[in-house]
Amino acid sequence: MWYEILPGFAIMTVCLIVPGLATTYIHRFTNGGKEKKVARVPWQWYLMERDKRVSGAGHQFESKGLENIH
Repeated sequence: MWYEILPGFAIMTVCLIVPGLATTYIHRFTNGGKEKKVARVPWQWYLMERDKRVSGAGHQFESKGLENIH
């Protein structure tokens, strides 16, 4: 019957969801607890480079706040 497809559908759904979730958690682990930033337009790239320069650590994900701006 129609319900015989449910186990296969469940396995397929899990196999499609796991890589996306794993990628998110790997990026969070490697980037100090924050998700990976993606620059899709030049303005976003400019802001990421500014964050890297302002942080003083050379990483855009380690923001230090206003006390680091001279």
